[in-house]
Amino acid sequence: MLPRRRTAHLETGSQGETAAYLFLRSSGYRIVATNFRVPQNRGEIDLVGWDGEVLCFIEVKTRVGEGMLPPEAAVDNAKRSHIRSVARSYLRRLRGKQNPPCRFDIVSITYQEAERRPTIKLIKGAFRWSNRRPREWEYAAPLRREKWHPLR
Repeated sequence: MLPRRRTAHLETGSQGETAAYLFLRSSGYRIVATNFRVPQNRGEIDLVGWDGEVLCFIEVKTRVGEGMLPPEAAVDNAKRSHIRSVARSYLRRLRGKQNPPCRFDIVSITYQEAERRPTIKLIKGAFRWSNRRPREWEYAAPLRREKWHPLR
């Protein structure tokens, strides 16, 4: 039996994840996991890494050619929910009493048809732990929020 070839979109995705990994490393990230998944969850986190003291869960989206929407637009609410769920599982595996500061980043990669080098865009803090819209005072006074956040 002949080995199965990966489809073009899977090959493009793999190529994009490698480009994102190298880009993030050159930007100072320390990558600690790739393609992290847990058995009871169908989601996956493409890259997990440290940006200084912040633990980042990174989704990589890759496209070939110019489309109507940028690659990062494919990270919809359902995808974000899966990433959050897998991130919670990752945090449960960490040692220590308190979780580190965390962030969700997206790396958007676009390969032009004729070019070998991609256009890479890093979106730090692309989404939050919650889908809810931040309250006005969360934008205006982040230091004040720490003192009297209603969820604490």
